[in-house]
Amino acid sequence: MKRIVSLIPIVILLCFTFGCESKDDDFDEGKMVAALSDEDIAAIKAIGPAIDKATLAMDIDAIVELYTENTLLMNQNEPIIQGRVGVAKYYKAFKNVTMKEHKHELLEVNGYGDIAYARGAYKVAYVLENVAEPIIDEGKTLLILRKQPESSWLISIFCWNSNLPLPD
Repeated sequence: MKRIVSLIPIVILLCFTFGCESKDDDFDEGKMVAALSDEDIAAIKAIGPAIDKATLAMDIDAIVELYTENTLLMNQNEPIIQGRVGVAKYYKAFKNVTMKEHKHELLEVNGYGDIAYARGAYKVAYVLENVAEPIIDEGKTLLILRKQPESSWLISIFCWNSNLPLPD
């Protein structure tokens, strides 16, 4: 008798599990979202060197073109910067900065269909006006990218933070 009583919760759980299982009659295997192609991954990884080239030249127009219209730039220690106009304004604030090094490598890329993420690492060195010693920083990045109708990939969300410890 105890065995039967102890099996009742298991039977009820199984009935509940299979009874609540939903069947999607509209599911079509042909409509499954495809993984990124080798071409997509290469195009996304090319964004790192494009960021480097544009930033070293402080070519704000080229920088802005790497982002979607409604992009979010999530830098450390400041509010979110939104849209291409916000990105342009952010970079224009660096008019007194001379970039000496800018290396952004996308280490991992994955996604499906028209959305992808990329995990990266950066190293920068720059000189401020009237400051002799360069400032060197390195850290990590996370990008969310969207495939555009003409098949290019643009940054939708860009988040970065430094590996350097906070000053005492």
